[in-house]
Amino acid sequence: MVGVVDMRRLRKIMVQALFLAVAGLVITGCNDADKVEAPVEPVGFQAGDECHVCGMLIAEFPGPKGQAVATTEVRKFCSVAEMMGWWLQPENQNRSYELYVHDMARSDWYRPDDAHLINARDAWYVAGTGLEGAMGAVLATFADEQEARDLAQRTGGHVMRFDEIDQTFLSKAAINHQEDRLSPDGH
Repeated sequence: MVGVVDMRRLRKIMVQALFLAVAGLVITGCNDADKVEAPVEPVGFQAGDECHVCGMLIAEFPGPKGQAVATTEVRKFCSVAEMMGWWLQPENQNRSYELYVHDMARSDWYRPDDAHLINARDAWYVAGTGLEGAMGAVLATFADEQEARDLAQRTGGHVMRFDEIDQTFLSKAAINHQEDRLSPDGH
């Protein structure tokens, strides 16, 4: 009789333990659904940073730069066009990166200020300016639409949004960019 009582008690304890384990998993799962990941912040560019795409030293080029920041890594690019070309690759579309570019209304063209990195998805882009930059297309980036329109008017460029930039555009813009290069003031 003692053995039967002990088995019943053991079974009861095991059922309770199993119940608590399942309840703990359910509660943990619900809490994870409520968690919101904090956005990752941009990081400064350093003198020795190399472009993730072409391997060139980023600091050697004028104009805005780009970066893709995740919780575990940062990918830096010598130009906005290099970042966009990388981002538009199908294998990168499902990754959790925040994309950042320099606000050129608040930066010197030849030394973009890392204190003024902005969300690339919200930026205004100016293409076809003829401004000097890294290889390929040069895209000037701005937080403010009017600043972008002012540069476009001075240089003959045109204003775009993030979703308007695709691989076809980047290829055509790179070819067209090989013509004239201007200083940042349009001369």
